[in-house]
Formats: sequence, C-alpha cells, structure tokens
Amino acid sequence: MTRPIRTQPPWSWTVTPARYDNPDIQQLLRQLHATQLEMYGYADDPTDTPAEDYTPPQGLFLLALDATALPAGCGGWRTLDVSTAEVKRMYVHPDARGQSLGRELLLRLETDARLRGYTHMQLETGVANMAALALYRRSGYLPIAPYQPERNPQINRALRKAL
Repeated sequence: MTRPIRTQPPWSWTVTPARYDNPDIQQLLRQLHATQLEMYGYADDPTDTPAEDYTPPQGLFLLALDATALPAGCGGWRTLDVSTAEVKRMYVHPDARGQSLGRELLLRLETDARLRGYTHMQLETGVANMAALALYRRSGYLPIAPYQPERNPQINRALRKAL
C-alpha cells in the first residue's frame, strides 16, 4: 500500500531500527531506485538484497518517520569484511531534505557499526548525486579505489572513513 505524499515538510522525525523488508522502507527504496534510474539509466534493484544483510549484529537498517508518521528517510549498513561496514540505501524523501536527516541517519549508522567493533565505513554513491557526495565529504569520507569490480568509475564514487 502506498502512503500519501506529504504536503508540508515536517521539521522533526523519529528514527528507529526496522527490518529491511518493512513496507515503509520498501516504499522509500522504490523512490530511491526510480531516482537512480532517472540519474544514471541503471540502478541496483533493492529487492536483490536479502533482509538478513541488515540484521544485527552483521548490519542495521534505520527508518525515519516524519511528525505525521510518513516515511521520511532510511539507510543501513552491512558487513563488508571483518573490520569494515558498508553504508547502503541511504535515502531522504525530497520533502525532508535540507533538515540534516541524512546526517542524522549516517551518524547513527556509524555509531552502531563502531559499537559493534567495526573500524571503517565505506560506501559507493553516484557522481551525479552532489548532495550525497557533499554529505559524505563533510562527514570525513575520503575517495578510495572502486571496491566493486563491476562498477563504472565514470559513474560511481567509492568513499571510506575510519571510525
């Protein structure tokens, strides 16, 4: 079931852990997927990722709801290797942007991964996603060589941060 679109941007939200297959998260991931398809002509299908990838202790997925309980944003981390957690599926609904929700989600993901013993976070984002690139750079992420062999370095940017 698709939830209604908000008409006023809320200025508060509630962030809680949620299962990756939660309907509100899936709604946000469909929006993320459509945005990526529009930007690049290609995007990973979020339904290809098993929900278990984001189940503690090997991962976490967060859902942000606005003041009216509509989905405002989401993001998760999953284990990449013994010391590295990978940020995945970060998305903030257009009506909730500009309120530091992306930063809040990222901080919570980093904190959870650090508390679970991970020493690094890394991620990929697209070259055209200027807001995401700015967020990650402001948060201390530095460029690294691509870590997914099938990625196009003309489109994808890999970033890493020590926790």
